[in-house]
Amino acid sequence: MAAKRLEYTDTAIENLKKGAFLTVKSGDKINTMTIGWGFIGFAWGKNLFEIMVRKSRYTHKILENADEFTVSIPLTNEFKSALGLCGTKSGRDIDKVQAANLELQPGRTVSTPVIKGNMLQYECKIIYRNEMKGDFSDSAAEKACYEEGDYHTLYHGEIVDFYKEDQNV
Repeated sequence: MAAKRLEYTDTAIENLKKGAFLTVKSGDKINTMTIGWGFIGFAWGKNLFEIMVRKSRYTHKILENADEFTVSIPLTNEFKSALGLCGTKSGRDIDKVQAANLELQPGRTVSTPVIKGNMLQYECKIIYRNEMKGDFSDSAAEKACYEEGDYHTLYHGEIVDFYKEDQNV
């Protein structure tokens, strides 16, 4: 019997490297930021998407009061300028969704919206938070990424929905 190669994870990882939209909601506050790092995997009997957000980010403040997040991974270059804006401006200062001409649509399973468009959509419920510390085995990686000491918080989100509406993956 021949096995069919499934490429959605490859597609997600390859496009995540180009940037994705992390959207968070707490109360009436919604913010989107660009991420380029993340992990998709399996632990604790659950499918997980792990995101990393520095404590200095406005999104971190919202995430600390949130129970869920969404990740929208563009599959085309049409969102390149929006990714640039959402990765360089702070939600403390501007409404990035409006400034980047993005359109939100309701999540199918969670109350946090997703970014509308030709994207892979991950809807996640936060099941664990972990603060990074300066205890790297690879000191070169730590120096390259954390010389200022602005470490990430890792948010482990159970993937409760995954879809793509526009075309086949």
